[in-house]
This record gives sequence, structure tokens and C-alpha cells, in this order.
Amino acid sequence: MNKKVYKALEYNKILALLESEAGAEMTRKVIRDMEPLTEFHEIERAQDETAEAVDVLIKGGGLPGGFYDIGDCLNMASKGGTLDMKGLLQVLFNMRVAERTVSFLKKEAVNTQIISDLGSLLYQEKTLADDIDRCIISEDEMSDNASQKLKSLRRSIQRQNENIRSKLSGIIGSIDNQSMLQDSIVTLRQGRYVIPVKQEHRGKLKGIVHDQSQSGATLFIEPQIIVEMNNELRELEVAEQAEIARILAELSASVGGIAEMLLNNQEILLKLDFIFAKGKLAVKQNAIKPVLNLDGIFNIKKGRHPLIDKEKVVPIDISFGRDFSSLIVTGPNTGGKTVTLKTVGIFVIMAQAGLHIPCNEGSELPIMDEVFADIGDEQSIEQSLSTFSSHMKNIVRILENAGNKTLVLLDELGAGTDPQEGAALAIAILEDLKSKGAKVLATTHYTELKKYALSKSDIQNASMEFDLDTLSPTYRLITGIPGKSNAFAISEKLGLSKKVIGEANRLLDRKEIEFEEVISAIENERRLAEQERDEAIMLNLSMKKKSKMLEEQIDALEAKKEKILQRAREEANKMVREAKELTTEMKDKLKELAEIDDEKERNRTFEASRKKVKDAAGRYKEKIRVENKNEPISVDQLKVGHSVRVLSLNQAGTILSLPDEKGDLTVQAGSLKISLNIKDIAKMQEDAPGIVNKTKKQKSYGSLYSNKTKSVGLSVSVIGKNLDEALMEVEKYLDDAYMAGLKEVTIIHGRGKGILREGIADMLRRNKHVDEFNTAGFHNGGNGATEVKLK
Repeated sequence: MNKKVYKALEYNKILALLESEAGAEMTRKVIRDMEPLTEFHEIERAQDETAEAVDVLIKGGGLPGGFYDIGDCLNMASKGGTLDMKGLLQVLFNMRVAERTVSFLKKEAVNTQIISDLGSLLYQEKTLADDIDRCIISEDEMSDNASQKLKSLRRSIQRQNENIRSKLSGIIGSIDNQSMLQDSIVTLRQGRYVIPVKQEHRGKLKGIVHDQSQSGATLFIEPQIIVEMNNELRELEVAEQAEIARILAELSASVGGIAEMLLNNQEILLKLDFIFAKGKLAVKQNAIKPVLNLDGIFNIKKGRHPLIDKEKVVPIDISFGRDFSSLIVTGPNTGGKTVTLKTVGIFVIMAQAGLHIPCNEGSELPIMDEVFADIGDEQSIEQSLSTFSSHMKNIVRILENAGNKTLVLLDELGAGTDPQEGAALAIAILEDLKSKGAKVLATTHYTELKKYALSKSDIQNASMEFDLDTLSPTYRLITGIPGKSNAFAISEKLGLSKKVIGEANRLLDRKEIEFEEVISAIENERRLAEQERDEAIMLNLSMKKKSKMLEEQIDALEAKKEKILQRAREEANKMVREAKELTTEMKDKLKELAEIDDEKERNRTFEASRKKVKDAAGRYKEKIRVENKNEPISVDQLKVGHSVRVLSLNQAGTILSLPDEKGDLTVQAGSLKISLNIKDIAKMQEDAPGIVNKTKKQKSYGSLYSNKTKSVGLSVSVIGKNLDEALMEVEKYLDDAYMAGLKEVTIIHGRGKGILREGIADMLRRNKHVDEFNTAGFHNGGNGATEVKLK
């Protein structure tokens, strides 16, 4: 591609972002020279590389850090040269990076084709890596453990140093020598131990003078007595350096033996670092792999320019190349037209460079051989060209090179000269590009170009939406409708007098006014249609949500009904089983009575058996009474507002609507409205007329029970109360609910700081009526309510 477009679309800034994600300087150099590809299979592979890196980054994190460029070191080692410690450490670093990379790919079980294949090609030589690691501590220090000889030499050097210092300390500490010494210190000159002696006492100390002070008052003398010891020390130090050189040569030879494999490792690490740099950028930009095509189709969904702050950028939808090859974008200044052009252009270049693009899944881009752009003010002072001339020179070059796999971006086409001539020239340019098969995205203010696009089937209008109320663009691209410049409306909002605007309107061609009015009418109709569409979508979503909630409530009621029926069946089976067992036992007792001769004993046994049967009958009667305490009800007994009992729920309810021809009616049970059949309801139990209770207390209790059954709801709310008030109200409510025969109730306490929730939970643990309790489900209030099952 032509490199001039890179500057216009700021491709260099994209590469700078990519560079910052690379781990090695080698990779950054490759990125700086990276250009878009044009072969479909190469672009697909580059995109697959990025997609694999994104997958690995999301699942397991990134590969180990950067690496060194050790090409020169490997070249020297392969030719028999000796590497210094710095070079060997860089070789070691790369070897360790290769080890960690292989380990990471195995540990994370990375399910990727390209990255896994590259990782499998990495060469590992652990023995040599361990040897370098053992021998070299830093760039200028070798370890004592590099060899046994080196360790022995260094110990000898240390002992010799100590012997020399000890001998010199004796000389310095001698009282006879105090007067001739300048200082009582031992120092080094030219690698040999010396002591500072006053100039005037030179003849009193035999030895070799190695240095003197700047004033000449002090001589640094190596005493004759330690000359031989210093000589031995120097010999040991020379031997040490020779051993270090030998070890470096040995390690370098080992490196040279595998130089080709290590160089191949470096190339693989470079490729992996490059791939993961693309992946990291894609993750940061929330970018996706585009669908590539060879048909010239652009379909960008919620595209976000990668250089605009993601908190401020407004996504755009743009589609062309399928039914029409060119798009003419119109609208007011600062409305986002130029950004739209740049977004499409940079997306094409990024995609063909193997980078993901920041937009929604399903976005499509074609493979282009060239992208040309004429964007911005390119007035050339050096060439004495005007803005128009500069643009025209650029367009001439574009027309000469455009083809059927070319994207052309033209900003303010035809501007900078007479409007009529500029518009005519712009149409001619578009016609020429169309004949060459190029895909064109152009912006303009000219009405003639809007009309031209309306008259051509393969060219479409588009407009950038503008909010006249706020005098600000929305940056939304509306395809199919030409836009208005809104110059008059904006000027009026900014304070230009109506008189001036009216004169301007008068001077405007009437046909132009009518065309703008048609555009305004279309725009208003579009906005109304969008509003109605949005309302329909919201209504549909609301209905679906309510439908789902009703289905969940029905499912819950069915489950509750089945649970009650199951409990009843189990109770009935238990009663039948106990009755059978009692019958069998009584038969056996009758046989025993026949065999008892003693009349008193026989009568006593008979009475005991009779009492047992009577007790059992009483128990069964009580159970049956509880299960059947509600009387059946007929249609003529029902009135709206009457209290009834819902048999399937064993709970009180109020009639909301009378039965239809099928016997179906609506009942309010607590907070629920339930549709059911008349067979599932019964009259509320009341005291029979004429029956006198045994005690006043029993009568009062029965009346209270009846009232509670009619009035207690399925839930109680204590939101806004303090803890003491809430506990008193909940305890009273639970007593009432228990007396009313409710099995499941809900306490609504709200979320808040959790004080009510925790206090009520503590009380529920101690309450004698409570069987169990749990936080309400998501659709029933979540942790703002507690569901309680009563005994």
C-alpha cells in the first residue's frame, strides 16, 4: 500500500500502541516496519494468530517477558570466539525464557494451533543453561563454584592477602617505625601492598618505591620483606584470570555448538512476542476478529475509532459495498463525518496487518490492494499550492492508481473552489472512480451531490445526526437519508437575528429550500419511526418479563400443590396402614378372649382393647376433621368479597370474580391473584348455630381462629421500623399466621445495612412456630425478604 495514507489515517499511532505491548526491543523494531498484507490467506493467518493470543491471555495470562538479541554473540561463539560474562548471561536469559515458554504452554494446556506449533519448536539445553547459571554471577563476576581449581586459587589468594596484611600490620605497629610513617595504613599501588613513608625517612625502610604523593612528602614503599609475598600473590591472581578465561572459552564453545538452535529459538520467541503484542492490544481495545471477504463488502457494527478515548468515543454502524459501491456522507461540521472516514480506513489497514478491530462481533471487511485518502487541509507552502490545488493533485494521483480492489476516502469533495464548479467536478470524479470499480466513502456539503446520490442505484446517501436542541452532534450515521448542514438553524440558536436569517432564506434558491424541507420531513419521519420501534421493543421485553414471572409463579403453585397432595397421600397411607395393623391386633385379642376362663380378667382385657380402638378412632377423626374442616360451596352462595379457603393451598382467600360457565373464578390469596375452579374452594369454617362451647375461653379462641383465618395475609412488611418494633410485629404476625393455618409466609424487611434481616433471623431461630426459613428467591425480593415455613 502507498505509505502516504498511513500518515493521513494515523497508522503510526496504532503501531506505537502495539509497540508498547511488546516485551523485546527486537519485536518493537519489527512492529515499526510492519505493513498491511494483501494476500487473503496471509491476512487470515495473521488474524488467527491474534485470536489465539487473545484466547490464551483471557484463559491463562501472557507468556514470559522479553529476550535479548544474541545474534552477534552466537555468531562469535560459532566461529570459536570467547564470549564475555555479559554475553553468556544474555544467552542464558534467552534459554530460560524458552524453558518458561514451553512450561507455560504445557501447564495451561493451550488449545491453539499456531502458538502450540511454535512452542513445540523451541530447543531446550538445560545442562548448558545450568552450567552458565552456576558459573557466572554477574556481568563482571564469576562464581567460586565455576571449577574446583578456581575455588582453590581464590582461597590461596585470600590466605596470601591475609598473610601480607598481617606482616604489614606488624611493621606499622612497631614503635621503632612510628616516626617514619606518614599514616598507619596499608594501601595498594599497581596491585601491590605498600605503606606510606615520610620522604626524609626513605633510607630507613628497605623496599621498592611504587608511588609518591603530589606534594612529594610521602612515598608509597613496598617493604623488601613482603616483595616475594606480593610476587606470589600476583602469580596466584594471574592463574585465577587464566582459569576464568578457560571457563569462559569452554562455555562459549558449548554455546557455539548449538548456536543454530539458539538462533532459531530467538526467531520463535520474536514471533511469539509479536503475536502476543497483537493479542494484548486487542484485549485492551475490546477488539474482535473481523469477517474477511473478497467481495468488497463493508459492514461495521458499533465501530469505535481506536485512537479516541473509549469512554468518549461514539460507536458507528456503517455498511456499503453490497448493494451500492459508494456512500456520500453529509451533515453539519464537527458532526463526525471525518472521523467516520478515518474509522473505516484505519479498520481496513489494521485488519490487513493482522490486528483485531474495536467493534462488535459479525463485522465484515474486504481485502483491499490499496487505500487512498484525501483528508484534511493539505495546503503546500513549499510548492506554492492552494488548498484546492493540493487536494486536486492528490485526487489526480488517486484516479491514476484506483482499481476494483481500492478503497477511496474523500473528505469535503469538491470544496475550495466555486460551489457549482466544485460540485460538478466532484460528480465527475465519483463517476470515474465508479467506472474503475473502486469503493468510495466521501463527505460533502453540496446539495448537487445529495441529489446525484439519490439518482444513482449504486451510490447511497448517508447523514450524520445533529441535535438542534443542544446544538451538538450525536455522531450517529444514518444510511439512506441525506443530511442538512443546518447552517440557518445553528446560526439562529447562536443569536443571529431572524431578519438576517430571513434575508438569507429569500436569497436561497427556492428549489434548494424545497429539497431541504423534504430532507427535514424525511428526518422527522425517521425519528418518529425509530421512537415507535423502540417503544415496541420495550413493550415486547416488558411482556416477556411479565410472562416469565407468571410462568414461574404458576410453576411454584403447581409444585406447592403437588407437595400438599403428596403429604395428604402419605398421611392417608399411614392411616390405612395403622388401621390394618389395629384390625389384625384386635382379631388376635378376640382369639385371646375366647381362651380366658377368668371372667374378670376377660372383662379387663376387653375394656383395654375397646379403649385402644376408641383412642385410635379419635385420632383418625381428628385427622379427618383437620383435613376436611371446610364445607363445600355452591355457585349461588358466592359473592365478590366473600372469604373462602383455597383447598390446594390450605390458605384463606377473597373472591375477586364470580365463576364463569366452566366454574372458573379469580381469588386473591395474600399477595397473589389466582385463577382456579370452584371445586378447589370451600366455605370458611364457622361455629355452628346452637352449639354451646364448654368454656368461655374455648369460644373466644374459636372466634379468634376464625377471624385470623379470614384476615391474615401471606406476607408482612416491617421496612422503616426499628428492630424492637419490627420483632414485636413479626412475632405477633407469626402467631396469627400459625392460628390461621398458614404453612408458608414471607417477611419483608428490606436490604439496608442488614440490621433488621439479622435481628429477625435470630428471633426466627427461637420461635416455636417456625419449622425453617431462608432468604427469598431473586424474583421474590432476594435478601430484602425472608421466606418462613411454619410447623
